[in-house]
Amino acid sequence: MALYSYRAIDDHGKTQKGLQDAANQVDLELRLKRGGLDLIDAKIDDGRVGLGYSKIKRTELITFFFNLEQLTRADVPLLESLADLRDSMGDPHFREIITNLIETIEGGKKLSEAMVQHPDAFDKIFISLTHAGEASGRLPEVFEHITASLKWQDEMASHTKTILLYPAFVGTVVVAITFFLMIYLVPQLVGFIQGMGQNIPIQTRMLLATSSFFVSYWYVLIALPIALPIALKLVMASSPRMRYRFDQLKLNIWIIGPILRKIILARFANTFAMMYSSGISILDCIANSRDVVGNRAIAKSLDDVTHEIESGKNLTQSFQHTGMFPPLVIRMLKVGEATGSLDKALLNVSYFYDRDVKDSIKKVQVLIEPTMTIVLGMLLGWVMLSVLSPIYDIIGKVKF
Repeated sequence: MALYSYRAIDDHGKTQKGLQDAANQVDLELRLKRGGLDLIDAKIDDGRVGLGYSKIKRTELITFFFNLEQLTRADVPLLESLADLRDSMGDPHFREIITNLIETIEGGKKLSEAMVQHPDAFDKIFISLTHAGEASGRLPEVFEHITASLKWQDEMASHTKTILLYPAFVGTVVVAITFFLMIYLVPQLVGFIQGMGQNIPIQTRMLLATSSFFVSYWYVLIALPIALPIALKLVMASSPRMRYRFDQLKLNIWIIGPILRKIILARFANTFAMMYSSGISILDCIANSRDVVGNRAIAKSLDDVTHEIESGKNLTQSFQHTGMFPPLVIRMLKVGEATGSLDKALLNVSYFYDRDVKDSIKKVQVLIEPTMTIVLGMLLGWVMLSVLSPIYDIIGKVKF
């Protein structure tokens, strides 16, 4: 099999580019035909480095698993279900992946085994759940769980963006106004202030010095917010210890840290519950959930939990000893273990944190507006006071 770089045309006459494994160009043409594409030209690609493919979008995966759940629940054979989905997908790369799934299953492998070959679409959790569904004969229920989880992840991702984007936008406005004042407005007043022939007050001298710094080093001030994240990323890429410390710091940042921790714990609880209810062992649930938390500090705590369980401790004790998980999670784990409904207890944790995150974001948004207004007012007040102080001094010395 070789990797071909091709150009093809779809049913609407639109040109598509992509990469596809095939034995030869005839095989490539047949594979593309099954995906609804007609081959224009192709050549063997040098390698898989820099394929240019990003991960499949979450919305595409939601559509895929929702339709797969509906079709399999209606007793439509899996291969026919996949063929129908391949023809309805809008993403050419995803169509290629589904085509490859069909061919792999036709070759005698299971769906979970076929999914392993496409990590850009299906992560370990989807594969583990699908494998569990195949073993238990509950594939429709598993696909329903995955769909619900993806929708929930999409909503939580939206909350996360809301936390970051709104302060970033307001902060950008404040920075822009500061640059305008310091680079344009204050220099216009320098000659007027210095021409008064008075002793310049300390706050005015501070304003003039700040303005002079902005005028002289504006390019440094603009480059710094761009250079610092790049430098931080390079440092973290070269040092696992720094990556761990940075992830730990993110959990403790004022206001944002507690909300981020709740989002991560809600994601963990939701994923754990979904996998556990599908018949996956606790240790496998923890191992797979470790990949979705997206924070090395919490991931290390989950590793510690695994070691504690393997040494003979129960689930609740293992989570409690890490010191990372709040009392709510520990309490619900204890109730879940006692009642045998661990998945329901964790779903309650996920629901609670989901609601709490929404409320916290609303409170942060309410606080940001007056805070930024106060900052702007103080900035403008400082400029006005610094400019008007020398004028008031002159007026005070005038004798009527």
